[in-house]
Order: sequence, then structure tokens, then C-alpha cells
Amino acid sequence: MGLGESARGDHLTDFSAQEAFNAYEAVRHRLPETIPTEVSYRQVETLEDIAPEFDVFLLDAFGVLNIGETAIPDTPERVRSLKAAGKRVLVVSNAAGYPHATLLEKYTRLGYDFAPQDVITSRATLLSELSDQSGLHWGLMATPSAGLRDLEALQLTYLEDDPKPYETVDGFLMIGSAAWTETRQAMLEAALLERPRPVLVGNPDIVAPREYGFSKEPGLFAHRLADRTGITPQFFGKPFGNIYDLAFQRLEHIDKSRILMVGDSLHTDILGAHNAGVVSALISGFGFFAGHDVEAAIEKAGIVPNFVVSRP
Repeated sequence: MGLGESARGDHLTDFSAQEAFNAYEAVRHRLPETIPTEVSYRQVETLEDIAPEFDVFLLDAFGVLNIGETAIPDTPERVRSLKAAGKRVLVVSNAAGYPHATLLEKYTRLGYDFAPQDVITSRATLLSELSDQSGLHWGLMATPSAGLRDLEALQLTYLEDDPKPYETVDGFLMIGSAAWTETRQAMLEAALLERPRPVLVGNPDIVAPREYGFSKEPGLFAHRLADRTGITPQFFGKPFGNIYDLAFQRLEHIDKSRILMVGDSLHTDILGAHNAGVVSALISGFGFFAGHDVEAAIEKAGIVPNFVVSRP
């Protein structure tokens, strides 16, 4: 999930885990179609228990590597162990709000050692789509303090409290919601109703689990504007296939049956893995489902991982 940009108390939702789950269920019509499967999965304690079965591990960030600014206990050591065993380990994260270099710095602080090419984000996925659209002027939902590294080639105007950019830009990019407000959301929806334009979403997450609750993420506001304006946003990142396509480009010729996607969310990580044709593992002890009934959620959603893993 995200980097931690929304950890401020004023940007936390009042969602319980069940309400967050329900929010994803309510937008299933905009997510990739679920592949029907029987409710059957293997339960294991850690990734070490199934490591011999896979050559590549795709790891979500929030709920797998870290919660907020803290590494999940023993996980840096687990990643080192997998690499020492000859496994390829990549981060595949809906972290659109921060530049690539900032993410790498964070992972280093947390005790991880990832090469730049082994961190694949929804931000990079979005940028690959925009590479041939340099002539357009975009209104940007983002946190100014995060900076614009990686985005220098784009013509951008921050969407803040001045209504003019909402009226004049060619389209909208939604990558970070820590500074977003209900007033800005209302201006965006009004501008789209007045003149429909493309909406590209660099983080499809509706919420992200933080140390003290769930934060509001760009996907929450994107689905809301879709409901209110009739405009269907274009999403970049899990569960959509574009981020997995980017990961596969880095891996080249790897048997998909030997790739394991590890995440804490059914509606992003596990659903995305199914549609990308790779094996999936849901972390149950940290992140989205920590302290909650994973089995009931799997049965209700009909999104079934191949494995349920207590801890990375």
C-alpha cells in the first residue's frame, strides 16, 4: 500500500476493518473480474515454509514490509534469507505519492536492501502511460511536501483551493491524498460535471492500514467522483494488470507458476495476482486483516488466495 503520507490523524478514516472491506466490495464493478474458484487455501506460518516452491517473490509494502514507519518484525531478515537462497525479491506497491528515490530511502531506513529496479510502484506504472502525453496540462492531486521528482517532464498544476486550475486543465492525476479536502473534492466533481475530462489514478487503494487506523487514499476519492459524475477513472496499480505487466518486464522469462505475490489485501493484492496469472499469499497477522476473521472475508468476497500466511 502507500508510503505513509496519510499518517496524520486528520486524514484517518473512521472505518473499521469491516467497513473498509465493505467499501471495496461496493466498487467491485470497477475492479477486475473475479476468477471463480473454490474456497480452498493452504495455511502456513511464514514465507520460509513455502520458499522452495517459488523463484520470485513480489511483496506488497504496507502489511508485508512495514506498518507506517516501522518494519514488520523479522521481515528484513526474511527478505535477506530469500535473496540468499537465490530468490528474486521485488516490491510491488501502490505507492504513488512519493518519488522513487524517497521510497528507496525509506526501505533502507527500515533495514531493507532493494535495488532501484526491484521496486515497482503504481507511480512508475502511471508514468509509463504518460510518457507519450507530454503536451497535456494536468491538475495534480498530490502532497506538495513530497516533491515532484520523477514528474519533471509533465506539465502540472497542484489542485488546491484556487478553482481556476480545475476549470482549465486537460485532465486530472490523483496520486496522493494526504492534503486533499472535501472542498477540493467538491470542486473537482463540479469541474468534471461541467466539462468531462480524463481522470488517471496512480493509487487505486481506497484505504491503507496505519498504526492508528485506516487512512483515506486516492482510490476512495476516485470511486466517489465516479459515482457522482459518471466518469470512469483509469486506474494504475494493483489490482489492475498494468503494474503486473511492468513487473513482468523486469523479470523477463519466468514461469508464472513460480511467482508468488504476497499482500495483505484481498481486493488489491490477491485479486490482482489472480488476474495476472501468478500465485498469491495473503498475510493475516499484519495490515488489513490483523486481528480479524480472514476466513469469513475470503468466503464473502470470493477472492481466494493460494496461501494464508500468518506473518511474512
